[in-house]
Amino acid sequence: MAPLGRAIQWTAILVLLHTAYSTYEYLSQLKALDKPQDHIPVDVTIEALVSLVLFIFGTVLAAPALTEITWAKEMEKRTIDEMDSRLGFAGFKHRGAKFYGS
Repeated sequence: MAPLGRAIQWTAILVLLHTAYSTYEYLSQLKALDKPQDHIPVDVTIEALVSLVLFIFGTVLAAPALTEITWAKEMEKRTIDEMDSRLGFAGFKHRGAKFYGS
């Protein structure tokens, strides 16, 4: 599903670029006619929202499969010595005795 998701994402990006171009052209036309720039047309706004929805949908399709994050799954990869080494209780104070004279 990743290639389909990427294709949908690229389509959404192209639609968003078209939305930006349409907005620019609309505002340029209003400026040339000396009309006030009060709002963007509804069809351009809908096009931007469709682009957003397409991009989100493409991202969901392109995402890799979720992995299991349970303790049992983690212990399949590691040993108990790696997981229960308790490095927080290790004392390294004795290593500086020759340097600091303690």
